[in-house]
Amino acid sequence: MQPIRILSDWLKKNVRSDCHLFSFQDIKNLYPDLSTGACKTLLSRAVKLGYIQRICRGLYAYINTSGTNGLLLFHTAAYLRSCEFNYISVETALSDAGVISQIPMNWISIMSSGRSHLVSCGDFGTIEFIHTNQKPENIMGKLTYDTNCRLWRASVVLALSDMKRTHRNIDVIDWEIANELIR
Repeated sequence: MQPIRILSDWLKKNVRSDCHLFSFQDIKNLYPDLSTGACKTLLSRAVKLGYIQRICRGLYAYINTSGTNGLLLFHTAAYLRSCEFNYISVETALSDAGVISQIPMNWISIMSSGRSHLVSCGDFGTIEFIHTNQKPENIMGKLTYDTNCRLWRASVVLALSDMKRTHRNIDVIDWEIANELIR
């Protein structure tokens, strides 16, 4: 059987969630006898045939017809920075809480113990990683775990503090709503 057919069959049998992310190395492990070049060709062909989608450099997704429920960028951020301390904050957290009226479209902001970096995910959007020196033990009371996003989420108080600390535009904040939520 051709490697592309093996990949297609494996994905259909083994991927159970709406969206499953995997790296080049994950696929390479399925084909230990394929050279790196042949595996890259296989992935390229799989993308062209629509079996998988390229999310960003080195990261691919198998997306079932039911879709991703708008969580693909969050899942990608969690996957890319799995060895770092990360949490949803600033505009993303405040927009979700209704504190800012502008809803960032296809853009999420994640505070990270890793370096600051923008990750373009093509048509899916952009992930903005913003470096923070915050220690988890110092802010755990201001975080909740969002199982849908697979990331920690800042409280309104912490997100506002992050906005100020990172010199973000605070003119977009509805202070009346923010003050209500802080009480």
